[in-house]
Amino acid sequence: MASADILIDSFNRVRDAVHPLTGGLTREQLAFRAGAGTSNSMSWLIWHLTRVQDSQVADLAGSEQIWTSQGFFDRFGMPLPVEDTGYGHDSIAVDSVVADPALLVEYFEAVHARTLEYLDTLSESDLDRIIDTRWDPPVTVAVRLVSTIDDDLQHAGQAAFARGLLPEIE
Repeated sequence: MASADILIDSFNRVRDAVHPLTGGLTREQLAFRAGAGTSNSMSWLIWHLTRVQDSQVADLAGSEQIWTSQGFFDRFGMPLPVEDTGYGHDSIAVDSVVADPALLVEYFEAVHARTLEYLDTLSESDLDRIIDTRWDPPVTVAVRLVSTIDDDLQHAGQAAFARGLLPEIE
């Protein structure tokens, strides 16, 4: 199995983790914040993991982010800067990330499709290309992609946990 195939399988696992998180939920349920309103909501977690993947893959591919190129920034209508991916958000910013479940999934699917298209273009030597020398060892394309998968799966797991904490809504 080629390295790109392993990465494709891994990003498909992110997709498999995200889809069950939104099914049957309302916008309000996705915005629920456990821990007396101090934890991240499922809406924020899914949006953030998608923004991270969008940002990282667009940077690697030298392309525009799906967030802007396909109009998702405008469609979400959140009071956040266009370049925001959620890093360093305080409670107020987390509260501002509320979205319709179908829109979250649509954005995720658009990013996922672009990610798979990008991965299909990569050779083994492309994966070894150094993209950040500020680290020791320097970061390669492969390392950045694995880091993105790791971040996405951790946030999907947090969202799954948050879904289990949802109060019964009648």
